[in-house]
Amino acid sequence: MTDQENILVVEDNDFVRMQIMRYLKDSGYGTTEAKDGDEALTKMDAGVSLAVVDVRMEPMGGLDFVRALRGKNNETPVIFVTGDENTDLLEQAAKWGVGAVLMKPVMKDRLVMAVQKTLKMRGRAV
Repeated sequence: MTDQENILVVEDNDFVRMQIMRYLKDSGYGTTEAKDGDEALTKMDAGVSLAVVDVRMEPMGGLDFVRALRGKNNETPVIFVTGDENTDLLEQAAKWGVGAVLMKPVMKDRLVMAVQKTLKMRGRAV
């Protein structure tokens, strides 16, 4: 892992966002936060290596965020977090190049493993 890796955590629930950020910081990653997809899009040019994004947020949720990101030809890796057990979500995630889908509550070891794997798959140093 390099000091340049900065992970954008996009989650509308303050407690969950802070928990995910703590897990990532404890694992040596830099973090940036956003409360919804709209705010996240404005922060994507700030050297983001990967985005961990909640699926259900207002006004812009995770699927709309990743569609907008890919529409700008931005291939930054994305990991979804969700409380929904929706099989359609897995299909949509695969369609839009999402690296992993994690169920809430997010477990630290699974999050860190998914981040490492997703960054590695994108050819980034881990």
